[in-house]
Amino acid sequence: ALQFSHTTIFTVLEARIQQLGPSAKKVVTEGVMTSKTHANRWMEKLQREKWINPKKQTLHRMHDKPTITTGKRSETNTKVEDSKATASTTMSSKVYAVQKKSKQKVSRVSEMDQQSLSASEKLLEDKEGNRYGDPQLRIRCYLEACVFIDDVARAQSCLLSHHRQLSKRMHLSISAYNIIMRMWAKIGSINHIRRLFILIEEAGLKPNVTSYSAVLECMGRMPECKTWIIKRCLQQMEMDGLSVDDVFRQCVFKKDEREMVLRAVQLVQPEYQPNVSRDQPVCSLPLVEQFYREGSTYPKLDFSLKELRDRFSLQLAMEKATTITIDSVETLKPVTENMAKMRELLATQRKHWEKALLQTLKEKKLILSSNSQKSWSTCIYPYLSILDDQDYVNIMLQGLDKLSPSGESLLIMAEEMGNRVYNLYSIRQKSHSQMIEKLGSIYNLYSELLANDTETNGMLPRECWASLEMQRCSGPSLLSDDTPWPMVLMVQLGSFLVDLMVRELKIWSNILNPAQEKKLIPILYHMYTFRSNHKIGFIKPHPIVTQIQRVAMETKLTFDSYVMPMLCPPVPWTSPKSGTYLLTPTKLMRSTDGAIQHQLLLEKSQDEDLHAVLDSLNQVGNCPWKINKPLLDIIISIFNDKGSDKLCIPPPLSEAPEVPRFNPHDPSYTQAEKAYMKREGLKAKKKVSEMHSLRMDALYKLSIANHMRDKIFWFPHNMDFRGRTYPRQPYFNHLGSDVTRGLLLFAEGRPLGPKGLDWLKIHLVNLTGLKKRSSLVGRLEYAESIMEDILDSADHPLYGRKWWMNADEPWQALACCMEIANASRSPDHTKFISYFPVHQDGSCNGLQHYAALGRDMIGATSVNLMPCELPQDVYSGVAQQVEEFRARDAEKGLKIAQVLEGFISRKVVKQTVMTVVYGVTRYGGRLQIEKRLKEIDDFPKDYIWDASHYLVKQVFSSLKEMFTGTREIQEWLTESARLIAKSGRTVEWVTPLGLPIVQPYHRIKNQTVTCSSCALFRKPDCMKQKNAFPPNFIHSLDSTHMMLTSLHCYRAGLTFVSVHDCYWTHAVTVDTMNRVCREQFVALHSQPILEELSGFLLKKYCSRPP
Repeated sequence: ALQFSHTTIFTVLEARIQQLGPSAKKVVTEGVMTSKTHANRWMEKLQREKWINPKKQTLHRMHDKPTITTGKRSETNTKVEDSKATASTTMSSKVYAVQKKSKQKVSRVSEMDQQSLSASEKLLEDKEGNRYGDPQLRIRCYLEACVFIDDVARAQSCLLSHHRQLSKRMHLSISAYNIIMRMWAKIGSINHIRRLFILIEEAGLKPNVTSYSAVLECMGRMPECKTWIIKRCLQQMEMDGLSVDDVFRQCVFKKDEREMVLRAVQLVQPEYQPNVSRDQPVCSLPLVEQFYREGSTYPKLDFSLKELRDRFSLQLAMEKATTITIDSVETLKPVTENMAKMRELLATQRKHWEKALLQTLKEKKLILSSNSQKSWSTCIYPYLSILDDQDYVNIMLQGLDKLSPSGESLLIMAEEMGNRVYNLYSIRQKSHSQMIEKLGSIYNLYSELLANDTETNGMLPRECWASLEMQRCSGPSLLSDDTPWPMVLMVQLGSFLVDLMVRELKIWSNILNPAQEKKLIPILYHMYTFRSNHKIGFIKPHPIVTQIQRVAMETKLTFDSYVMPMLCPPVPWTSPKSGTYLLTPTKLMRSTDGAIQHQLLLEKSQDEDLHAVLDSLNQVGNCPWKINKPLLDIIISIFNDKGSDKLCIPPPLSEAPEVPRFNPHDPSYTQAEKAYMKREGLKAKKKVSEMHSLRMDALYKLSIANHMRDKIFWFPHNMDFRGRTYPRQPYFNHLGSDVTRGLLLFAEGRPLGPKGLDWLKIHLVNLTGLKKRSSLVGRLEYAESIMEDILDSADHPLYGRKWWMNADEPWQALACCMEIANASRSPDHTKFISYFPVHQDGSCNGLQHYAALGRDMIGATSVNLMPCELPQDVYSGVAQQVEEFRARDAEKGLKIAQVLEGFISRKVVKQTVMTVVYGVTRYGGRLQIEKRLKEIDDFPKDYIWDASHYLVKQVFSSLKEMFTGTREIQEWLTESARLIAKSGRTVEWVTPLGLPIVQPYHRIKNQTVTCSSCALFRKPDCMKQKNAFPPNFIHSLDSTHMMLTSLHCYRAGLTFVSVHDCYWTHAVTVDTMNRVCREQFVALHSQPILEELSGFLLKKYCSRPP
């Protein structure tokens, strides 16, 4: 299975490491200052011609007139013209000399800058050549904010201050100049744009299509623009390899920009009309080429056109509001006198806090506005002006409401607040660009594809939306080109808001006890704590505020609109920048620590290579859901009645253990007693903190579910860097716990058919965790034998036999019991309309992929890839083989093998077997087994270390025998990643569906929250890159299989969603889904996956170093 160039990649990478190691500092890359076409020269010529052309016309008129001039006058004229020409030439020469000198300086700075970066640390660039580092992004964000608030002087000053200093000029990309150029284009100032073109050449940059779009827009706004000026611009565009059609195809327009550009072009080409229509390329990847080339029809949603359009209006209104306030499920509790008093007190205090924050914010902004010209990098004034003052105050109060009694990390709290500001700002930008009206018209037409009362056109959602955008290209663009805020910026802005809260929010110390001294005290404290030996800032509320909030048990909860399920089908993904929400910004690929490599790789990919990935995300996001109301009522009743640990319903804080209080200076306590009391106090505090977190999490989930109880809703999806899909909603979704999964039903029902009821019963047995090694027939027979318990659970869930409470997944089991009861009692169960999702879970899915890659027959049998009479259980198989090893060693007299007799079980080895596929080491496996052995009361504690050491060795040996190719593949992947990371590069690969992947593991340096500077592209973390490559590669194959299955299920007319390797559909379509799942697994592993990976790594990492 491994007969390809593994040795080659190791050898070449080792050579690359040696070359990059000692000599990396000597590598000098050439500056990027040279350009084939001096794009600003046409602007210089234009300026000279504006002065020369009138003179030429005067001369022509003089030649045409029959005038008589004396020789002396003629000689004088000649001298004047010669002197002007000489002056012009001299000035041009001086300008050229200055520019040449400047370019030489910039080139030297560029070389110095590049010398400071190793090959691994070079700045990433997007497809237009814009550098993507923290300084570049922050400059662009700052300029955009200044332009948004119409602070022209501040924006221009920032750009010029960077351009004048050669060391800072390297941080300017062409996009930064374009931002200012578009600003002047709105005003119609061609002179300012001309100067910017000169600056662009001085910086060694080349104008792009957006630059010329700004020039044409400016000319279109000028009341009397000369046609020859426009012609000169178009000629220069042509010299740079750009066409007018490129402007209309590639540029993102706001407001009337498109019309102004077209107006300018039509002044010289009256018949011109933009040709933006183009054939959409067809995905040609081997796995899906036939899928896209074959015509087909796709299922519609069970909603009328009017219903979908009404739902769009509701979702748009919710996103415009940015927040939504809903009723808490705790409102169902009776209101006591003390509770009402605390609610009134809290409302009064909140008004005082709101007033204090509003006043202080205004004062701070006034100070910042006058002092912020000195250092733009630390100036947040523009970011404090992009929203109304009240918006910032609302964000701060919302953060206060969500603060845990045990406090929150300053970094997390600041980032969340900064992110809320950014989301609201992004929505304001879209509203300001006048694209919302266009969005509504396109969505209304898109609804015709999904509605059940319209004709079928055979297009995928992505194809339909892209086609509608192309047909309605006039006006503003739906796609936004605004720069996403880097994390460091959001943290800086959020820190300012948090600091404002800490300084200004106060309360009277005797508000709960009038007998105490009356003084104003802060309600928030900034302190420090240690986590994993790291000192971090922490924000903690005063106990007085915590007590008021706890007793008040407020009846309302406020959420950001994007955490709520959508009320209409999501906007389909058509590109890495466009999809899901109507207004709220969303990334196609989630990233951590502000990593942007993923997004740049996606944007550089060919459009057609991402079609399958985007279509799969659209398919799972288009599934409508509804709430299981009977189950929700039961859960809420338990939640409001002190919860239940057995049923995973967290109890209220009133059930938390009391924190022991003692005086550490009391001499009556011994040192041992003091240490004991201190430990107990820390344990109690930790328990209280955990209980509060779990309680609030459940409160949010149940409150959202209760708010949506009579609604139909959708979960838009994106993915992580490995391609695994996730719903965008963090609190309530089908990837959640047993509670939330039990609450969800498909909104579209289907008749059970002849086998649907059987599948419901089999699914129920699967949820119990019993009969894992029984056949489907055996599980069905078991379900029939316990029908009385099933019906009793459905009829009397809280007061009957409570059989369902002993299942592995009790709430999903109860929901299934209710569905079976309703179906079996219907007149004809085959016609019973079921909304219940039935699950089919993978058998140790990671090992399935390894067995298929390595063509391991024994391993494939143990994970159900080969036909068997009974389902195989790899964990039991490994336990059995380890027991054989133990018995053999015991016969030879090995003491530890004799001690382990009777203690080797499936449970002992399961976790280690499961995590081997994810790269667990022998050390980690030993710890896992040690933990399981400690749980066995009868096992002798003195032998735990020796036993765990012995067992982990046997487990690895067993897996090596069962999965002969698995360890070899893992070792090859691990060693390849080690060499790649050691050479200073991050590990990248491309999935069989064309999704580019890069591992975001870098060395982390401690930084303060102010973040005045940030490491741009840190060196890769060799250990993480090495250990994570095997599991991440398998995860990417797992996601590829899911996406293939979703596409083919969609074509087959099935409702399909997934929780990674667990696939959901209606009971009537389980057999069809299982068939598609098997077919696509075979299709995936029929591809030369490892050979293609090897070829990709050789091509990318084994070329000669620059």
